[in-house]
Amino acid sequence: MRSSIRITVNGVEHDLEVEPRRLLVHALREDLGLTGTHVGCDTSSCGACTVHLDGDAVLSCTMLAVQANGRSITTVEGLATAGGLHPIQTAFHERHALQCGFCTPGMLMAGAALIEGNPEITEAEVRQGLEGNLCRCTGYQNIVDAVLVAARETARA
Repeated sequence: MRSSIRITVNGVEHDLEVEPRRLLVHALREDLGLTGTHVGCDTSSCGACTVHLDGDAVLSCTMLAVQANGRSITTVEGLATAGGLHPIQTAFHERHALQCGFCTPGMLMAGAALIEGNPEITEAEVRQGLEGNLCRCTGYQNIVDAVLVAARETARA
């Protein structure tokens, strides 16, 4: 049995036929070819699969694709605009907030959600907000710094 769903991903509407048990992360990666969203742990412990659902950061490895029916999703591929990189992408680059890059898409999406509407975010709030995203390479300081820089840039815009 398959279910018909309509989702808007990065501003583009898609009609998909999915099994009711199909995870959103697999629909994004395999059905739509948006491989920037990573599958890390499959248990909602690492945050590598973070996407925005109607503007809120969610873990796509624990959400069924059918639950996204009629909703709007932004993946890391949709973070940049025609005008250039999102401020958080620029800050990650400038602050060397990545090493292997596996956690980066999830960190970018979680960080972007944190600073949306909160340009005065504190370091403590960033650390708390990112605690569900694991990184084995960076030690987090550069990631936290990048989110704070992006928040300031967002406030100036």
